[in-house]
Order: sequence, then structure tokens, then C-alpha cells
Amino acid sequence: MWLIKSEEETNPEYGKNPEERTIEEMINSSVIVLDKHAGPTSHQCTAWIREIFQINKSAHAGTLDPGVTGVLPIALGNSVKAMSVLMGLDKEYVGVMHLHKEISEEMLREHVLKFIGKIIQTPPAKSAVARRPREREIKYFDILEIDGKNVLFKVGCEAGTYIRKLCDQIGNSLGFGAHMAELRRMKAGNFIEEQSHSLMEVRDNYEFWKEGNEKHLKNILIPIEHALPNVKKIFVKDSAVNNICNGSPVYPNGITRIEKEIIRGETVAIYSLKNEIIAIGIAKLTSEEMFKAKKGSAIRTDRVFMERGIYPASF
Repeated sequence: MWLIKSEEETNPEYGKNPEERTIEEMINSSVIVLDKHAGPTSHQCTAWIREIFQINKSAHAGTLDPGVTGVLPIALGNSVKAMSVLMGLDKEYVGVMHLHKEISEEMLREHVLKFIGKIIQTPPAKSAVARRPREREIKYFDILEIDGKNVLFKVGCEAGTYIRKLCDQIGNSLGFGAHMAELRRMKAGNFIEEQSHSLMEVRDNYEFWKEGNEKHLKNILIPIEHALPNVKKIFVKDSAVNNICNGSPVYPNGITRIEKEIIRGETVAIYSLKNEIIAIGIAKLTSEEMFKAKKGSAIRTDRVFMERGIYPASF
């Protein structure tokens, strides 16, 4: 899993393991998993979270329609810089599709198999993206229960898939139509329903922290480092951190450990030896090339998370 380029120790005087951050520091560098309720837009929910935490920046990963409930990851403060990565997470939903005519269970199960794999969708008129056909992948579409014309289903899909549109497509393919009656998001990448919290819970636990009890709020705040399991990582020496914070590329002689199977052009996360995210960058070399290289640049720094000066310019 890892290529060890050099064995290094980290200086305890600089930086901080994410688990050791104060609540104030966590609020500026974490993600929360909101259990969105039906009614408000995702943008409204994100604005309410911003107001609760009294911060200037927040952003949600993967918009849910007003009537849809469930998992809505929201990045706080500095973590908004990771949105380009968080927006690409696969999703899982449970919903109810209402058929406009009854059909045998056998025929329906056989028919939905046609929609597993790559499909073409044109975003609906109210969407925030350009209305042009685009390819999306349906990982699975499981029929859990059928009650007359109502079909309870679970679907796993690529980011950017419209489930309402998918139900329409299935209905049109059947020849008599169908529509989405209910929908709940269960997963977004590694964020799951069991991690989610209602707006009321978030607000109450923020108030508890203000009153001196930080335990519950700390359980709600997920350090941004823990929110990027789908991004391959490299670790660098303490002596390389400050240069990266100033926008410098990552050079091979500053790397200590490299996750395997990185390819050129891939987005990678750059970490300190204390497991702090320093920046996100674009790989200019493969894992094996980084391991062997002695000069040149290995990663182009794209978005810097860590503030300058936390690690000194030289040791």
C-alpha cells in the first residue's frame, strides 16, 4: 500500500495531530454530516449551519432537492477548499418509485437490469448545470419491496446522477411511465446515515459547548483529514511543510511516504508526519516515479489548507 522513501521523525514543537485540535480549530477545519429534513433547500441548510457556527464560509457536497432527506456533508471554514474532491463522491439512496401501471415483479426486476452500468442523462430544467446529455454510472439498483404500483428501491450511483430523472427513464422504458415519490440519501462516499445529525442536534450541541461541555460537539465535527479517504496521500518531512504552505511544489527529496498506484494528473493529498493535511495537489509523477526520483517536482500544489508559519522555514 505504501512506498517508504525515507524514515523521518517529526518535531513535537511544530504542528498538531488533528485529534488534538481545540473546538475552535476544529470548527474551521472540519466537515459535518447533516441529516437534512424535507422542506428547505441544501443552500438554506448550509446557510443555517454557517449561522450556528458563526463562520464566514461553508459549502455542501451534493445538492439534495427540497423534498429529499438524508446525508448532506457540509464543509466548514477552511475545509471548503476540499469541495472539488468532496463533490465527486458516489452516492446511495433509498426511495419509492411509483409506477403508472402495475407490472409483474419478475418483469420489473428484469427490466431495471438495463439501467445498471453507464446511462445517459440530461439534467432537468431546474438544475444548476448545463442541460446537455452526460454519462453517469449506476452501480446497483436493488428492488427491496413492491406494493402494488409502489416500488421501494436502493440505488448506488456516480455523483451527479438524478434519481428523479432515473425513475422517469425507467417508466418511459416500460412504456407506461413512473415517477419518484420519495427519496432519502443514505451515503455520500464514506459519509453514512449513522454519522448524520439534525439541525436541532447541531445547534444544541454548539450551545452545550458554549456552556462548557464540548464532548458532543467534538463527536459531530469530522476533521477534514478523515473526510478524504478516497484521495491518495503522500507524507512529507517537517522541513518541506513551510515551502508547500507558500505554494511551492512537492519535491522528491521532501517526501517520506507515498501511497501506491498514484497516476500522473491525479489529485492527491499532501500530509505532514502528524497526519495534518497541508495541501491538495496534482501528481506530476506516478507513485513509483516519485519513489525513484531525486530531482524535479513530484506534485504541483493546488489548494493549501495549512496556514504559513506553523512549521519554520528551516530547521
